[in-house]
Amino acid sequence: MGENQDREILGFQTEVRQLLHLMIHSLYSNKEIFLRELISNASDAADRLRFEALASPELLQEDPDLKIRIEYDDTAKTVALIDNGIGMSRAELVENLGTIAKSGTADFLQQMTGDEQKDAQLIGQFGVGFYSAFIVADRVEVESRRAGLPADQGVRWESDGQGEFSIENADLPERGTRVTLHLKDAESEFSESLRLETLIHKYSDHIAFPVLLSKAGDTDTEPKTVNSATALWTRSRSEISADEYKEFYKYLTHDFADPLCWSHNRVEGKKEYTSLLYIPANAPFDLWNREIPRGLKLYVQRVFIMDEAEQFLPLYLRFVKGIVDSADLPLNISREMLQRDPELSAMRKALTRRVLDMLSKMATNDPEDYEKFWNEFGQVVKEGFVEDQKNCEKLARLLRFASTHTGTDKQDQSLVDYVGRAGADQDKIYYILAENFATANASPHLEQLRKKGIEVLLLYERIDPWMVGHLSDFEGKAFQDIGRGQLTLPDAEGEITQQAMNDEHKPLLKRIKQVLKDRVEAVNVSQRLVESPACVVAGEQDPGPQLRRMLEASGQKLPESKPILEINVSHPLVMRLSAETDSSKFDELSEIVLDHALLAEGAQLHNPADYVRRMNNFLLGLEPQESEASDHQAEDAGD
Repeated sequence: MGENQDREILGFQTEVRQLLHLMIHSLYSNKEIFLRELISNASDAADRLRFEALASPELLQEDPDLKIRIEYDDTAKTVALIDNGIGMSRAELVENLGTIAKSGTADFLQQMTGDEQKDAQLIGQFGVGFYSAFIVADRVEVESRRAGLPADQGVRWESDGQGEFSIENADLPERGTRVTLHLKDAESEFSESLRLETLIHKYSDHIAFPVLLSKAGDTDTEPKTVNSATALWTRSRSEISADEYKEFYKYLTHDFADPLCWSHNRVEGKKEYTSLLYIPANAPFDLWNREIPRGLKLYVQRVFIMDEAEQFLPLYLRFVKGIVDSADLPLNISREMLQRDPELSAMRKALTRRVLDMLSKMATNDPEDYEKFWNEFGQVVKEGFVEDQKNCEKLARLLRFASTHTGTDKQDQSLVDYVGRAGADQDKIYYILAENFATANASPHLEQLRKKGIEVLLLYERIDPWMVGHLSDFEGKAFQDIGRGQLTLPDAEGEITQQAMNDEHKPLLKRIKQVLKDRVEAVNVSQRLVESPACVVAGEQDPGPQLRRMLEASGQKLPESKPILEINVSHPLVMRLSAETDSSKFDELSEIVLDHALLAEGAQLHNPADYVRRMNNFLLGLEPQESEASDHQAEDAGD
């Protein structure tokens, strides 16, 4: 290459080295996707130039016909992709090809398992772009000149993907980027004309720019246009096959998996636009980072305007991929203008309804696919009850729950299913909140409902306390938290009232309340319990233990509240408590009953050491005074 004072040898970012290693080993069975990734990059470069040319038309003047060329040399075993798009400066080349600026890269790399199939799927969600070239090439050269820069400000980049790359200035007469792959011996098939043509048809027929194929050095033969060079979303739905829709999704998202479903729609009238929306099969690794820009790709009159236009869908639908092509928005529209555009609100409402209708249709027609969707994105959908009150009814029909009907942690029961199984006299939908499925399913609050054969929804995800706060009723049945306040069950007419039950056992309740006055708000005789001695319930106005713990963990200070203790007066332990005449033993046993009730609902004890001491005394039959004396003797011996 000769001496060049501008030539530098730089090291890849650590994350790039890790990604290259993982990708080369995990994606080897799907190596042909390198061509889709590189053509996609070239198409993006052409899109971005066309957009910048809206403000600076001179950028396009030297070569106005945007296209992508693929040159192959089956003798030298090389394949080159050339675009006349936006190009890159030296600084951009170092940044784009030497580092990964994507937020959450470290978290993504930590999720790698060593399982090639799973890792390949994860890499697909992350997006591999340019680095996929090293799956088939042992050396890659990139030459690029940014639009608007003179020929002598071109730049050449080269690497074998092992840890370093070189970069130097180059005199490049043409704007754009040329990526040359020196293929590995085992990958020489990718320098053959027929193989390349087949892959272009398979992966890139929908690209809006012509993809030309030619043999390197052949100036006598006109390059062949391989693809249809028509933006897929502009074509009629009847002309587009399912495979074409799937490949366009992969081009758009760099995902390797097929989408679960899609919706292609053209709106005409006051506001004219075309939308093509996809529901992915897998959640991205950074789904829970709400700060990362997400959204649809925006085109205006088939001219690319911006990636990740988040204004078209609410944040709880951030997993949706696709494009919107408007015939009415101005070509020079910005994110700030989108925020202020009065017509955008109607588009946002319509697109949101379309996504919810897609999901509803999937739930009805393809329950297996919907189950996959819910397992990946269900918790995000639940955010909609907080963010999108107007669509709560539609969202409620999309919900899926674990339930005592199945007794498993599989979230596959809908509210429609629940209501259909409920008795004619049941006017409520019962649910319980807990830290996890095991705690919910084993909760003592369920005992009376199980005995009566009443189904209870088991809610144990972090978002659930927020969600149910926005669920009032479904098909005329109100929601009731069985871990809060008084419990009203069907067929309760004629049964003894809570006050009457409390009055019957007033002396016992008064004694327990006196002992636990600093820890509980009240003590009641329970109508919930069958087998357990006691349980705790939250007051009607209290935030509930799960929500309280979540808010406190986030640093919020809440007013102090105490639970209500309910006792099962038929349980042997409570009967023993009632019969206890020794005040010290009564006090200790009352504390144990409350501690067990708190543990059963997943709470942390304020003083675990005291609980352990009491339980040891109880199991050994020691008097409380004996225990204290033993403690003092141990302290004296220690001194």
